[in-house]
Amino acid sequence: MHTLDLSPVESRKQLLSKLAVDAYQIRRYALRMGEVQGQGYIAQALGIADMLAVAYGHALSYRRDDPKWEGRDRFLLSHGHYAIGFYAALILAGILPEDELETYGSDDSRLPMSGMASYTPGMEISGGSLGHGLAIGVGMALALRHKENPAFVYVSMSDGELDEGAVWEAALSAAHHGLGRLINLVDINNQQADGPSSKVLGFEPLADKWQAFGWHVQEVDGNDLEAVLGAFDRARHLEGDQPRVILLRTHMGCGVDFLEAREKNHFIRVDEHEWQQAIEYLDAQHQGAQA
Repeated sequence: MHTLDLSPVESRKQLLSKLAVDAYQIRRYALRMGEVQGQGYIAQALGIADMLAVAYGHALSYRRDDPKWEGRDRFLLSHGHYAIGFYAALILAGILPEDELETYGSDDSRLPMSGMASYTPGMEISGGSLGHGLAIGVGMALALRHKENPAFVYVSMSDGELDEGAVWEAALSAAHHGLGRLINLVDINNQQADGPSSKVLGFEPLADKWQAFGWHVQEVDGNDLEAVLGAFDRARHLEGDQPRVILLRTHMGCGVDFLEAREKNHFIRVDEHEWQQAIEYLDAQHQGAQA
């Protein structure tokens, strides 16, 4: 088959265009799952859709027909309640079938409302107990290095998890052991169960803290696809043995204006008629962007 030779700039534009479609599709899948149960951590799912699009549409090595392939990059969902967004990414990646989203949150479903590794192909850990994902990631990265397996370990966590001391013990350990193939992704949306994360327990200046702990730090707008793509590429191709962290400042409900503008809490209220309204709005925005 004949293919056109593209310049790096043209190739990058094509990639960003493809990732924009991926992010739209992740948001749409998540909304459809939310409609099935009438609830879900949908604001978080919409917020991290761009990061998930870059992860599963570009950065990670995996085999859709073999989720346990030994050479795969590991993606650990530390914040298990973000599972609705993660399932959407697994559907996009072809690891889960699209029709399975209709079972979300139901008895005997492989898509429980909080992520559980024993249920879902592609789910590496059960992340319901917050604050442990990074420590597990450190252990995985050490084990992979011992086995001379060059796979990367990605950990996705929330800013609320920064309250947990285990996170900072793991951060110290990762730098001490020189885990250069460990990439931590922190979703900073300033919301957790008890209120704004920054008021529950202040964590700024966050970039300075991670740097002081020995990490290579990037801080980006988590809903700017080009910025997220660049951060992923830099983290993956950085030389040296520093662990890497990407601080992603995201907007809860991103992509659906009336959800994004809603007064946020850990679990936003979405009325029955609003699920289809949100999908229709998302579709219209996508069609407008493609025109």
